[in-house]
Amino acid sequence: MASQVASGLSALSTQNVAREQVLVLSTGVIGQHLPMERVRRGIEQCLGHLEASGDGFAAAAKAILTTDHGPKTAAIEHESGFAITAMCKGAGMIGPNMATMLGIITTDFALTPQTADAVLRQAVNRSFNRISVEGHTSTNDAVLLLAPLAKSPPPAPQVAVFQTELNRLCIDLAKRIPTDGEGAQHLIHIQVQGAGDDAGADRMARAIALSNLVKTAVAGGDPNWGRIVSAAGYCGANFSVSETSLQLNGIEVFREGQPTDFDRKRASQSIKQNRLTEILLTVGSGPGSSEHWTSDLTVEYVKLNAEYTT
Repeated sequence: MASQVASGLSALSTQNVAREQVLVLSTGVIGQHLPMERVRRGIEQCLGHLEASGDGFAAAAKAILTTDHGPKTAAIEHESGFAITAMCKGAGMIGPNMATMLGIITTDFALTPQTADAVLRQAVNRSFNRISVEGHTSTNDAVLLLAPLAKSPPPAPQVAVFQTELNRLCIDLAKRIPTDGEGAQHLIHIQVQGAGDDAGADRMARAIALSNLVKTAVAGGDPNWGRIVSAAGYCGANFSVSETSLQLNGIEVFREGQPTDFDRKRASQSIKQNRLTEILLTVGSGPGSSEHWTSDLTVEYVKLNAEYTT
């Protein structure tokens, strides 16, 4: 694939494109070989329709989709003069630490390889590594950052501004994956605060995001606080139940280790009537915090994946 693309691009350009400059991303059914004859024909067809424009970008974003309902793209033009444009795909087989998803980020902000690696790792760890659909990781995933090569590291203040914008863009795109999760009816935003450190908060947020009982409760509009608090409890992170409180869509259902006398019907309707479900778990007064995004688990998800290869 890489050799064919490099050769085709070289024929269309005044510059020679080496095979090593071609980055290959793929997704599909695990263990099945790619239909290379179809891939080769597809490469030939694409070479005849290359377009350095917004329309070309949009066509590429659409071409990489599988079970997604539509393209996922984002762009930022910063007042200091740089731009970031990105696309991604993914809707199922998504677990913390990405999974079956692909992301391509481009920018005109010149970076050294070392700086590019550092800013991308931070952005991914705060976005794509904090999403899940069903928690199943895959044999293939990738997020690429393509930027002009800087001869020397950019000034730290400029990098900090770029990092902030890159984080914001990646979080925006990452949230769209569980929002578009296979069969999903809800996006669930989980925030944990007050932990002893960020690592402990992250363990709790991940456990809640990966709990099928939490996900099915949201699917049914059930304000079942016990499933959420117990998920935080079994993950191994240290926290005091007596200091723990929980809010669902702003409704306090658990306070300082005890359930509140909340209006269950109101809480249920709040979940059912909103695409976004907000879970805020406070486990003390420590500095640790984390957030994750996941989707609910529906009958449609089970049906789609039960029939995926048949």
